[in-house]
Amino acid sequence: MQEAVSAADANRKFSLLLRGVREGRSYIVTSHGKAVARLIPVGKHEGVAASAREALLSRLEKQPVLQVERWSRDELYEDDR
Repeated sequence: MQEAVSAADANRKFSLLLRGVREGRSYIVTSHGKAVARLIPVGKHEGVAASAREALLSRLEKQPVLQVERWSRDELYEDDR
């Protein structure tokens, strides 16, 4: 479970937070009540981005290439409302 900590507290207690991260804890840093950053141990989510990228590329490679005509600038910005 991740513990929420305000940006101001994170600034004041950074070394303490790093010690917690070394021990395996994770923190969500908030600013004005909104999450803005995550402090997690290195390697905890290491392969997630790489596997997501591989899955996307694999999916794209399987899709057929479409041959479409070039669009004009007016067609690209056409408003269908």
